[in-house]
Amino acid sequence: MPEITAVIPNWNGARFLPRAIESLKAQTVPVSILVADNGSTDGSDRSAEQDGARVVRLEVNQGFARAVNLALAEVASPLVAIVNNDVELEPDWAARLAGAVLASPDVWFATGKLLSAREPDRIDATFDLVSRAGCAWRCGSGQADGGPWSQARAITLAPLTAALFRRELFDRIGLLDERFESYLEDVDFGIRCALEGLNGVYVPEAQGTHQGSATLGVWSPRMVYLLARNQVYLVSKHYARNWNAGTLWRVLMGQMLWGLVATRHGAAFAWLRGKWDGLNDRADFGSPHPRIHHVLGESENLLRDLQESTGMDRYWRLYFALA
Repeated sequence: MPEITAVIPNWNGARFLPRAIESLKAQTVPVSILVADNGSTDGSDRSAEQDGARVVRLEVNQGFARAVNLALAEVASPLVAIVNNDVELEPDWAARLAGAVLASPDVWFATGKLLSAREPDRIDATFDLVSRAGCAWRCGSGQADGGPWSQARAITLAPLTAALFRRELFDRIGLLDERFESYLEDVDFGIRCALEGLNGVYVPEAQGTHQGSATLGVWSPRMVYLLARNQVYLVSKHYARNWNAGTLWRVLMGQMLWGLVATRHGAAFAWLRGKWDGLNDRADFGSPHPRIHHVLGESENLLRDLQESTGMDRYWRLYFALA
């Protein structure tokens, strides 16, 4: 088995980080642990060192993407796992995902099934899909375990909550885009992989649990702001210069519907501020890839099929009815 390094981005994760480290130390295959600390002030970085992890540090919190990139610069192993600090993994998680990646040279990454730590019979994360509106779905989140979430499949977007990659992939595709800071940086990375035909697999037998939103909180203003802004970044980066009427309608309608969801959670101002900052960012994202509409179309079609087979969420029911 090739060497595996697990990267854990961390910011003030004292409540959960020790359990994440212990679950990685208990893997059935050897895993080196590298914590990328984002200027923690709760002592979690020092605790990680005492627990046997190597720690690289940023002086202040610069976001998830920056922390991962800092750690990747230190990784020389052929395989690298990226794991949130509030995840606990089953002992065979790394072995199962590594086996799936090594089974074929065409497999570049693998994800498993994360269950909710609060409701262990509910899905937290499997794999991601993204619509042509620039809004993503963490597939199965909140749904009952079983059904399509227990079936292995090829995937294009890997949530960085817990996933295993060939280290070479980051040399071919590039590191995470630090302009995203946190949230949707993994969707952007997955889109870039898909555009180059570098895909992965979902391995439902590789399991763990995830607390979810442990750093910023569920529907916190900061989380909503980053998601709202980064949705604009996804659209701007990948296809804003290659519009057609159908795409324009989907983007406007999908983004507005997501704003209504944010408003229901008391985060309307954060959503508006995120959209404003995203629209006013004049950063040059480059030209859209010629395959972008094909990639997004395939992702949206599978998203619709899975939603229809598992019971449409209100947001997606409205989106597909209007689209």
